[in-house]
Amino acid sequence: MKIRIGEWQIRSFRPGDVDSIVKYGNNPNVSLQLTDRFPYPYTKEDAEAWIDFAGAQEPETLFALADDKELIGGIGLIPQEDVYSRSAMLGYWLGEPFWNLGIATQAVRAIVDWAFEELDLIRIFAFVFESNTASVKVLEKNGFTLEGTMRRAVFKRGRLMDQALYAVLIDEVEREGEET
Repeated sequence: MKIRIGEWQIRSFRPGDVDSIVKYGNNPNVSLQLTDRFPYPYTKEDAEAWIDFAGAQEPETLFALADDKELIGGIGLIPQEDVYSRSAMLGYWLGEPFWNLGIATQAVRAIVDWAFEELDLIRIFAFVFESNTASVKVLEKNGFTLEGTMRRAVFKRGRLMDQALYAVLIDEVEREGEET
């Protein structure tokens, strides 16, 4: 899969992404806003395992964010099951040198559009730690609505934090070329 977003792209992970995942993922500032499923320190073995895991997804829903030279982050959806099967959880990360360039905003817009067109979804949601104001802005710019706050839901690096739940519904997303 490949979606162009300006000079960036959302694409499938490749074995050659291992070094870039470690380069940008092995950063305490990046891992601070993510669940512990995203390890810190981030090793070559972690990156290899992630690429294998992402490549085994059916349908493919976990992707690299990249420029034409290297991976700079990741974005993906975790489709839910059972009575939640029309929903998916969104997650994303960027290497610190790429923060505040609008990449995450563009990538979220593109993946949400793709997901609503390609997957049988009506709802996409994301959890955000209380300290992650940049991610809140990304989600709000893409039409996500705050649905609630889970008090003291996260224990990260010795600190209890609140976690916000944001979501967007298929009929809330503006499509290019459609009148509002």
